Amino acid sequence: MRHRLAHLLRPHGHDAADRIDAALESSADGLRTLWVSLLILGLTAVLQGSIALLSGSVALLGDTVHNAADALTAVPLGIAFLLGRRAANRRYTYGYGRAEDLAGVAIVATVAASAVFAGYTALTRLLHPQPVGHLWAVAGAALVGCLGNEWVARYRIRTGRRIGSAALVADGLHARTDGLTSLAVLVGAAGSALGLRRADPLVGLLITGAILVVLRGSVREVGRRLMDAVDPELVDAAERELRAVDGVRGVGALRMRWIGHALRAEADVVVDGTLTVVAAHRVAEAAEQALIRAVPRLLAATVHIDHAPA
Repeated sequence: MRHRLAHLLRPHGHDAADRIDAALESSADGLRTLWVSLLILGLTAVLQGSIALLSGSVALLGDTVHNAADALTAVPLGIAFLLGRRAANRRYTYGYGRAEDLAGVAIVATVAASAVFAGYTALTRLLHPQPVGHLWAVAGAALVGCLGNEWVARYRIRTGRRIGSAALVADGLHARTDGLTSLAVLVGAAGSALGLRRADPLVGLLITGAILVVLRGSVREVGRRLMDAVDPELVDAAERELRAVDGVRGVGALRMRWIGHALRAEADVVVDGTLTVVAAHRVAEAAEQALIRAVPRLLAATVHIDHAPA
């Protein structure tokens, strides 16, 4: 429980590259699990949203936004899988992976607008308290949200362990933790039942704060992706691997960028100036294979050969 509460308060991104691994991408079971999870979370959000409008509970409204945001994170994955199958052409020479980043921008904007709306509604209700109706329906919707997240968590974890997908297991743990926000709605409903009119909007503000923390992490990830940022540890690992390649005497510029949920790299390596073109080409091929082995999700690498002074 302590770990789940800590995770709830700690920013966690919705970056698609962190949610995909080789086992998930190549498994029909893994893809089916993602879409079934999207359906369950989507239905949960629809049910909660309907009761939130009926009862006027801003805490339930905030939880609805949170569950809808988690459901929407499957959209970049779907776009990545569908468009990623299209071959590169003379106009899109790197393929269609960037569509995933555009989808991420759209989702971040949608979640931000929803969070602002939920926060404004909760603050208004806090300043002007109003009774919350249909408290039993609100409590039931909170339980549905909790049970829906727990079901999705168990499904993702079970499938992830069966196919060996660490990303899917992590996604399941994330869904399990998000179920705690639904339980918070019960606190607001109980407070309203006891006559505490400000209990519901206070819980709504807390949930809105949690959404904003998650949104902050998502904005950071999307911004870094659009600026072609990568983890410096990946660059360090790539440099170490290149220096270990037989025939490489030095490493020059090394650049990486994300194209969708796959990495591409460009590297300059220095070889002996007395090597023939064929021998230097072999060194370049060995360097490319070393990079692909060393860097997770590296799809291709372009290696430029430079020669050391005679």
